Amino acid sequence: MTEQATSPHSDEMVTIPCADGPVLAGRLFLPPEGAEMDLALVLHGATGVPRDYYARFAAWLAGYRRAAVLIYDYRDCGHSARGSVRHARSDMGDWAVRDQGAALDWLAARFPGLPLEVMGHSLGGMGLPFHEKAGLVRRLTTVATGPAHWTRHPRHFIGKAMAFWFLLGPVATLALGYMPGRILGQGADLPARAFWQWRRWCIRRDFYRGEWGRALPQPDLSRMTGEVRLIAIEDDEMIPPAVVRDHAAFFPAARITHRTIPVAAAGGGAIGHLRIFSERCKAAWPLLVEG
Repeated sequence: MTEQATSPHSDEMVTIPCADGPVLAGRLFLPPEGAEMDLALVLHGATGVPRDYYARFAAWLAGYRRAAVLIYDYRDCGHSARGSVRHARSDMGDWAVRDQGAALDWLAARFPGLPLEVMGHSLGGMGLPFHEKAGLVRRLTTVATGPAHWTRHPRHFIGKAMAFWFLLGPVATLALGYMPGRILGQGADLPARAFWQWRRWCIRRDFYRGEWGRALPQPDLSRMTGEVRLIAIEDDEMIPPAVVRDHAAFFPAARITHRTIPVAAAGGGAIGHLRIFSERCKAAWPLLVEG
């Protein structure tokens, strides 16, 4: 790491317009003043995870890789919400296709001379085949992303998954008009449409392929010809390493590499599906961006 990488970063609040109307609340991190920027990177978050959860990682990454790093909240979420989640109409497709595409477009327009990279956490790694600017992306790094199915969790976790998809999630969403985030243990409530679409994907063997050309646009799998790094977490029960490897099927024209981050790399304690971007796991952050 260079001396510049340890210097204070700068950041600014930005707005990201979507073609269909919503405006997303973003936060752009820049390397220390005077440092030459080497790339522009957008970090697409996981389902129900607030933008600012990624802020400390984004600040670190801005210095570590001398990058402009964009984070943001999806429509109807966090700082991008414009009303009650009970009345929100957004779904997973809005977030993966429209919002992720708008964030990528905004970053490419803001830094037209810089190499472009994408990092996606869980849902955040699924949208690139739908985006027109996918061909401009030098590298996609997905973290804990893969075509989940309730039968493909570790055996001891399958009961929890069945309870969520077939009992707790549906009952709570029907009763409240939204999916309460406390069921997932992360506190962020989800619009009902997002829950039902997410559920369809995770109880079907073809995951979201069944909605291509219908609820979702038809993706162009040949667009991404750069490098795709598929990163799994050793103790991730939601998207285990074997499921992460299956995500390669969505990037047939890309150069694929795989990495599994061991629990020990994060300094001890569980990582799971959501903790890798927390400061507690900072020791493992270089593994997300190197190699």
